[in-house]
Amino acid sequence: MRLKLEKRPAPSTFMLIATPIASVLLTMLIGMIVFDAIGINGQRAVVDIFLTPVLASYKWQDVAVKAAPLIIIALGLSIGNRAQIWNIGAEGQYVLGALFAAAVGLYAGPDAGAATLILMILAGIIGGAAWAAIPALLKTRWDVNEILTSLMLTYVSFQVLGFLVGGPWKDPNGRNFPATAPLPEGLTLPILFPGSTVHLGVAIALILPFLFWILMSRSVFGFQIRVVGSAPHAARHGGFDAKQTIWMALLIGGGMAGLAGALEFTGSLKAIGLGFPSGYGFTAIIVAFLGRLHPIGCLIAGIVLAITYVGGQVAQTTVHIPNSTAGIFQAMMLFFILASDILIRYRVRVIKAKPSGAQA
Repeated sequence: MRLKLEKRPAPSTFMLIATPIASVLLTMLIGMIVFDAIGINGQRAVVDIFLTPVLASYKWQDVAVKAAPLIIIALGLSIGNRAQIWNIGAEGQYVLGALFAAAVGLYAGPDAGAATLILMILAGIIGGAAWAAIPALLKTRWDVNEILTSLMLTYVSFQVLGFLVGGPWKDPNGRNFPATAPLPEGLTLPILFPGSTVHLGVAIALILPFLFWILMSRSVFGFQIRVVGSAPHAARHGGFDAKQTIWMALLIGGGMAGLAGALEFTGSLKAIGLGFPSGYGFTAIIVAFLGRLHPIGCLIAGIVLAITYVGGQVAQTTVHIPNSTAGIFQAMMLFFILASDILIRYRVRVIKAKPSGAQA
């Protein structure tokens, strides 16, 4: 008896739904085994990472605030990935979005109001899109790989951030700490629930997946993205411009990352320091794939990844695991989701061995 992979005539809908769930469960199981092997209570660690943020009501607001930027960035990345355009620099676009928003806020001064806050958010979208326009230009003009250029620009953005918060934008009352001055009350996002940290950016993150679902399933643009990604030759015959698609996909991805940065700045942190890059742009890549590049899937996956962030912090105090543990779990989930993709395209067929002496 032997096993053979047989190509499916069409992707399995069941596997599209089952493999992300199986990836999370496998991550929990292997994490438990590994923790037990190194002398840590594996069951307690996995419960704290994956279940405590869900079961403890006082942690829901932390999950919501963490999930918002992951969902927004993943939505933008999912469009590019569907068109086979790989934006790996969302973290840099997230940073530039926050810096553009901060520039508007600093220029407006402490007496600015709601109109300036709206301008700050729009500036964040423009900043992220402008940063993504660089790999778009290099890709369409000279066919430079967008994976490399977008990733390298991320580290350039860190240098820009360090220069600004340690130089011209440095808070003079910050005791020589490299950070901007805190935003005045009029330039921060309103809190949705009194006494919580859940701001308006969370509501935006919950609405956007449904708008993106309409865009991708009910518009010519969504059809163009799907055709260019799955059948580029058919796209050319259909009159879809590949270069235009690259521009649109990267600008939308960068704009969404910039929006996430602006909302994080105006809603959660209210100041920008050297620690502003938080890895959301990289983690959102996992969110996009775990969500199967579907807007509603990105919403669910963003919440799951946010749970691991918050749960990782809980487990640090309860079972004393390292700070990097959440990242390890996220990487395992990405590995399993990518590895299980083979089950979507192929089915496992059991071939029985022929009796000895039988004709071939």
